[in-house]
Amino acid sequence: MDEFLKSFADKYEKWNDESNFTCSSRIIPVGESFSPQQWVVHGEVVFDILKNARSFALTECLCRTHYNRCTSPRDVCFLIDDFSDKGVAHKKAWRISLDEAKAVLKKADQHGLVHLALYMPGHKIYALCSCCSCCCHDLQLLLQYHRTDLVARSDYIAFTPQDQCTSCGRCIDRCQFGARKITEGLLEYDPAACMGCGLCISACPEKIIGMQKRQSP
Repeated sequence: MDEFLKSFADKYEKWNDESNFTCSSRIIPVGESFSPQQWVVHGEVVFDILKNARSFALTECLCRTHYNRCTSPRDVCFLIDDFSDKGVAHKKAWRISLDEAKAVLKKADQHGLVHLALYMPGHKIYALCSCCSCCCHDLQLLLQYHRTDLVARSDYIAFTPQDQCTSCGRCIDRCQFGARKITEGLLEYDPAACMGCGLCISACPEKIIGMQKRQSP
C-alpha cells in the first residue's frame, strides 16, 4: 500500500477507533438507471444533495490527479458546504450552477465513473465524487485490500434477464466490481459482487438490464 492510500486508511482507522465512523463512502446509482424519483442514496434524490446543500463547488479529482493512471475527466467531483467554501477560498474549487452540475454528472456517467458520496464522522456528506477503480482511494481499498467495511453498497442492485441477454459482453468493461464475465460464451452475473452503481445499464444494447431494490440480508 503506497503512502497516499495509507494516509486514507490510517484516517479511517482513527475515526473508527473513536466510534464516530460508519463508512467512508456510499455508492450512488447513475441517473440513467432510474426514473428521477428513484435516483437515491439514503432515500434522497442524489441531485437534491447538491440542490439542498448550503453551498457546493466543483473540484478536480484528488485521486486521478495524484495517480494519473487513466484518461477519465478530473473535473467531476463536488465539495459540499464548509468544504466547498474552503476549496473556493483556496482556489482549488469553483462555483457552478445546478444545470452545469447536472451536465458534469452526465459526463461522469458517460465515462463509466462510479458516483460516491463521501462521509465525515457523524455521517455528514462532505463530497460527491465520480470515481475510477484504478485511482480512487476508497475503491482501491475496497477492491485491492477487501475493505468492505469502508464502502457501502447502494440501496439498489442490477438484474439481467438471462433469457433476453445476448451475452455480447458490453456491460463487462463498465462494471468496476467484477460482477460480470463471459464463461463459455455466456454472460455470468454475480449479484453478490454488484455494488449497485448502475453503470451497466447504458452499456446494454438490448436495454434489458434494470435496477431493483436491494433485499435486506
